[in-house]
Amino acid sequence: MDPLDGNAIGGLMHEVFGAEMTAVTATCATCGASGPVAQTVVYLDAPGTVVRCRNCASVLMVFARVHDRYCVDLQGLAALGAR
Repeated sequence: MDPLDGNAIGGLMHEVFGAEMTAVTATCATCGASGPVAQTVVYLDAPGTVVRCRNCASVLMVFARVHDRYCVDLQGLAALGAR
């Protein structure tokens, strides 16, 4: 699995959240690092799409499509939105 940056999930996040999200600030619940979603590390070939913190590699978000619906886990985020 080759990692990509958060721009790789721009379309997916727009589909799930209904807005452009790559410029939105994501704050890691593990290490507290903050930065735009575009700077996260993304793995598309995992079971679902896994988004990791660039600073500590903790899982921030997981997106999985099940029966034409998205299941989204945001447990790794302390915050998602403007600073």
